[in-house]
Amino acid sequence: MKTKKYNNGKGSLTVMTKWMVCAAAFTLHSSLFTSCSDDFLADKRNYDNVNADIYNYVEGCEGRLNDIYAWCLPIVGDVTTTLNRNFPVSMGNADICAKATEEYAGFSSFVDPEIELTSMSGTNGVPDFFTGSTNNIQASVYGRIRNINDCINGIASGTLPDEQKNPLLGQAYFFRAWAYFNLFRWYGGVPLVTDVLEPVEGNFTPRSSAKATMQFILADLDRASRLLAQKTMNGGWSGSNWGRVTTGTALALKGRVLLWWASPLFNRTNDKNRWTQAYTAMKQQLDSINACGYGLYASGKNINGSDFAAQFLQQGQNPEAVFVTLYNNIEGDGLDNQKNNRWERDIRPSNTGGGGKGAGLMLVQQFPMADGKIPAGTGTYAKLETSQYAYEGSAPFMNRDPRFYRTFAFPGFRWAYNGDASVKNPNNPSDGKNYVLWNYVWYTELSEAGDPTNGNSYGADNLLTSKTNIYVRKKSDDLDVNSSPLYQYVALDEKGAAPYYSAAPLIELRYAEVLLNLAEAACGAGDMAYAVELLQKVRARAGYTAENNYGLQANLATDQQACMSAILYERQIEFAYEGKRFDDLRRWMLFDGGIQMAEGAPSTWQLTGWGGNTCTWLGFKPLNGQRRESIEFRTADKFGVGGTTFESDPLLKAGVTRPEGVDFRKDDIATQLDSLKSWYSQNLVVTEKRGDGYDSQKNLLYMNYRPKYYFLGLSAGAQTSNKALPQTIGWQDYNHGGSNGTFDPLAED
Repeated sequence: MKTKKYNNGKGSLTVMTKWMVCAAAFTLHSSLFTSCSDDFLADKRNYDNVNADIYNYVEGCEGRLNDIYAWCLPIVGDVTTTLNRNFPVSMGNADICAKATEEYAGFSSFVDPEIELTSMSGTNGVPDFFTGSTNNIQASVYGRIRNINDCINGIASGTLPDEQKNPLLGQAYFFRAWAYFNLFRWYGGVPLVTDVLEPVEGNFTPRSSAKATMQFILADLDRASRLLAQKTMNGGWSGSNWGRVTTGTALALKGRVLLWWASPLFNRTNDKNRWTQAYTAMKQQLDSINACGYGLYASGKNINGSDFAAQFLQQGQNPEAVFVTLYNNIEGDGLDNQKNNRWERDIRPSNTGGGGKGAGLMLVQQFPMADGKIPAGTGTYAKLETSQYAYEGSAPFMNRDPRFYRTFAFPGFRWAYNGDASVKNPNNPSDGKNYVLWNYVWYTELSEAGDPTNGNSYGADNLLTSKTNIYVRKKSDDLDVNSSPLYQYVALDEKGAAPYYSAAPLIELRYAEVLLNLAEAACGAGDMAYAVELLQKVRARAGYTAENNYGLQANLATDQQACMSAILYERQIEFAYEGKRFDDLRRWMLFDGGIQMAEGAPSTWQLTGWGGNTCTWLGFKPLNGQRRESIEFRTADKFGVGGTTFESDPLLKAGVTRPEGVDFRKDDIATQLDSLKSWYSQNLVVTEKRGDGYDSQKNLLYMNYRPKYYFLGLSAGAQTSNKALPQTIGWQDYNHGGSNGTFDPLAED
């Protein structure tokens, strides 16, 4: 993109030209934007600002606002590697957040027992979600907040009539709240900047308390909801404006903020007033959210969880998408109008042109069975009833929740796509429309097959070494679900990119979360009966019916601990691989139950609510001290070994016939799954593989999330850039010789 740079003696700062305002905005999604006029967007040398005259015209205001969308909307990417393009939001990738949950195996630095993150310089530095890229004003967190403030002040001071100003201001206030919320959930209290401050050393704003930060966010969201009401509370935005934030988006985010404030992380005494405040506000505002056109996505014919899968593949007027980022499937080489969702290419197996994500066995084991109950023997959620169905380790797919089959893929599952990967490699399966995943493996030495630490295996169907054991298929654009795929499949791409150029939207806040947030608040406030009603609605969309109370146990309306456990369990399943689980683990302090405190923490940090241990209160087995393993499906020993090439598959060499793939379009899948299980028993061996790490002597290591991680400290770089800001308690202060931080995120003054 075209940029100009000016140096104010403090470092180079990027300044957008009039062309960049329009072009950067346009990359978001072509259907969202009104074109900008050159008459209104002239350069001005004031640190990424633009000529104030643009705010006197709708086109200029929209161009500026669209640029905020482009820089502030969530994107598909890792938390740690894409900070310069979005706020630190996990979206389901195997990043530092998700790899600290049950969703993946393999330590992230948050749970690695051999690594302790530090706020001092050197290795193992704490992630810097506070400043971001300090040499680029747009890519830094407070640089983006500055641009939002400039937009708010410019529109408010402009000459447009209120009826035109209000919806523009409402969107800008939402994104300021969104920016501060993403700081609040990591750091508690942060500096609250509302003026357009120049990035020079003399400009300093102190760190506010977590309570003041929370109240500021809520005020912005209330303001946004009011300003957007006239435009959006009659079904939401229509036409090319669909996808913009609405009154409902603001109120839904408000519910999330209130839930954080009521949760154990911030509410150590279990102050019921916080739960009641959250419950009252969220329940009152549900009608307003509904008035914006939001609701649970349903097609009218839900087969084996097909509605659950299809909700992620709707373009335009999707009632589930309360807060959404839109994408397109334009192929290009860095074109300004190209914005592709890369999720499909990341999860698809390599023999279809993708990469593949390996699911953690712990989540597979914890997923509900077909009766809606948790499998016996997991040791987790002890207050929840266990299933009448036995979990089958050699065939984990038997008798599972409908969402299970839309979240994971196993050998023998159909996973159709619109393309032909054999064009790129003739050894790949050619018929995408009938693609069946066969990712069983073989070894070249039988002695290696029994070693849980050995990964020298080769996958079937030309997967070879580019394979995984259980594939994540959540949010996949499955051709059996969506007959009009949202991606362009490019089998031969001279640029070397994967073939899936997808326009699938990214839903950051779904309507199901609105209901489950409200259910959690209701339970915390003591209205378990209403919480159960909301749970039933989410379960009904998943495919359960009233015949067995939607798979819920009978005592949830009378037992608060069991009810809260059921809600958190439902969130874990419903939002798997959507980047929500790590936040829930932090909010409820489920790594250790909240029994440990950061070094130097005052007595007010002691958890006194929930019996002093949230894990015990919920019946949840703490993640600290556990391991997450994996499994593999390998050819039975009777078939011998194979070679290193695709044609050396021992099963195919022995003439074994593979069954047709399990077709989830058919109402009855039980018979198909039984047949696949039988085939497994005759031809495959299911063995455990190491997921989490071990030391040099192959001694097993176990998860260890340290108590200071519940509130992050400022990194050494952030402290250097903001020398007057106090460090968080429990973290070393880089500016004061490594002494313990003094800022208390839980102090209310």
